[in-house]
Amino acid sequence: MLRERITAEMKEAMKAREQQKLSTIRMIQAALKDKDIEARGLGKGETSDDDILALLQKMIKQRQEAAGVYEQGGRPELAESERAEAQIIQTFLPQQLDEAETKAAIADAIAETGAAGPKDMGKVIGTLKGKYTGRMDFGRASALVKDALAGK
Repeated sequence: MLRERITAEMKEAMKAREQQKLSTIRMIQAALKDKDIEARGLGKGETSDDDILALLQKMIKQRQEAAGVYEQGGRPELAESERAEAQIIQTFLPQQLDEAETKAAIADAIAETGAAGPKDMGKVIGTLKGKYTGRMDFGRASALVKDALAGK
């Protein structure tokens, strides 16, 4: 379903002559083809929607890091281009959980797994990834899980 949406958005961008959006979507499709080739090499089928969501999150993180590097290097125009790409990629992700929803999801995952301390962090993160891939920033969630398991 997500794959078809990406293709449809690319067609719209072509018709509307939105070059930035078109080039970003083509970049997404190239990364998706690479992922499909990798999956076939491992004997798996086509890339699942969850894997696509993880790929999109990774691409957004790369763009944000690159924008920071460009800012530090005194290249604000390149940083702005990277941020624009990240925003376009973000449109393909489902609505992100806010802070309160993230904390509630973490509390549920801790209760579900019976986690008692920091050594159980992997179980909690695994449960969260299973339920909230594409909807949660796991970098931020990791710190919140660590705090919750430490009793803070």
